[in-house]
Amino acid sequence: MRIAVCPGSFDPVTLGHLDIIRRSSKLFDKVIVVVMINYHKKDSSFTAEERVELLRRCTGDISNIEIDTYNGLLADYTREKGAVAIVKGLRAVSDFEYEFQQALTNKRLNPEVETIFITTSADNMFLSSSVVKQVCAFGGDVSTFVPPEIRSDIIERLTRA
Repeated sequence: MRIAVCPGSFDPVTLGHLDIIRRSSKLFDKVIVVVMINYHKKDSSFTAEERVELLRRCTGDISNIEIDTYNGLLADYTREKGAVAIVKGLRAVSDFEYEFQQALTNKRLNPEVETIFITTSADNMFLSSSVVKQVCAFGGDVSTFVPPEIRSDIIERLTRA
């Protein structure tokens, strides 16, 4: 079985994330979407457990997806799960430098895993969790940014005063 890991903070989940997850699920026997605890992002809008639940709700129709959370090195996680690949989405050239550095680090820490970059669809090139948070905070319409299954949860959380 060829297992891939699709890591991220997913705070919150966007249609861009879902696009990469769905496309990954067609390439691998199993894709583990893992909510990673990112120490650089101190102001999470959702707890890790809430993000796992949101991901479960919007990926329930994809049979070869598993949702998990992890607090540690991604290279260690991939080894524990027997993964052959890490799948990362790229929106723009600006994403590549950071992701390339991470890919090289993960390869050094776990030589058995490859990093696969999937470019986002043109519709999602601008989309990030930060954009969703900003638009939502000012009462803007995020209906074309986030999965409908979790839209009300996101709006409720991000529009609280």
